[in-house]
Amino acid sequence: MNAIRMSRDTLLPALAAHVLQSGLGGLSLRPLAKSAGTSDRMLLYHFRSKEQLVTALLDYLAVQFTLALDSQFPAERSSSRRACAKAVFDITGQADFAPFLRVWWDIVAGCAKGEAAYLDAAGKIVDQLLDWVVDHLPADDPDPSEGARAVLTIIEGAQMLRAVGRDALGQAGLSALEG
Repeated sequence: MNAIRMSRDTLLPALAAHVLQSGLGGLSLRPLAKSAGTSDRMLLYHFRSKEQLVTALLDYLAVQFTLALDSQFPAERSSSRRACAKAVFDITGQADFAPFLRVWWDIVAGCAKGEAAYLDAAGKIVDQLLDWVVDHLPADDPDPSEGARAVLTIIEGAQMLRAVGRDALGQAGLSALEG
């Protein structure tokens, strides 16, 4: 990649591809830079610090996740909260979503350790997903904000249960969600 043409916007797709393949655990500037065809110094030039790079990268991945989700989600609004949660759960269970979910669990682990960059990114991602769910709930949902919170909570729990080999429990939670 030509250094003159490099920018944050041109670097982020290559960096994201590396993170989706390798995860966030032990994230280091040199392997990231190598994956983008640049140096760690150039990454710091464009992002100022590793923390700002991680923030930009996680923001980019969140957008890519919602775009991928949109591309698979039915064009019409869901018929119920349960249908919305079930559709998202089924879609995110597909193999092409596995890298996103692995990165999400890396973010959650970072949050559990109190890492500020992950806490900030996770909060933004959750807020973005809540907005996404509101836009996909039935148009006549009596309280879309409350509905989005319930749907997202059920989806996250069901995904975690699926990740630990307890898919039936996650499916039960989805079934229990009010219409």
